[in-house]
Amino acid sequence: MKATELESKRFDKALDEIIDLFNNIESDEPIIRFSDEVINNIELAKKKYGDSVVNEKINTVVHEMLSWLDLSDVDLNEPEEEIDEEDTES
Repeated sequence: MKATELESKRFDKALDEIIDLFNNIESDEPIIRFSDEVINNIELAKKKYGDSVVNEKINTVVHEMLSWLDLSDVDLNEPEEEIDEEDTES
């Protein structure tokens, strides 16, 4: 590709900006870390029943399970407190 000196400088600047954006991307942390066995079963279920059916079923189950927990006193804007996992297992 032939380019003038001005075009080359503009391209270099744009490339530097793209690299800078890439380097500053935050890693995407999953909300829930499923075990390998659960992930495998989800993949099998999606293959058999389709993505939308499995997504709907999982959302329904998780919604129901979360409805059992009292979350009314939680503010997502407040810093997280460290919770001992032994205290939450029941």
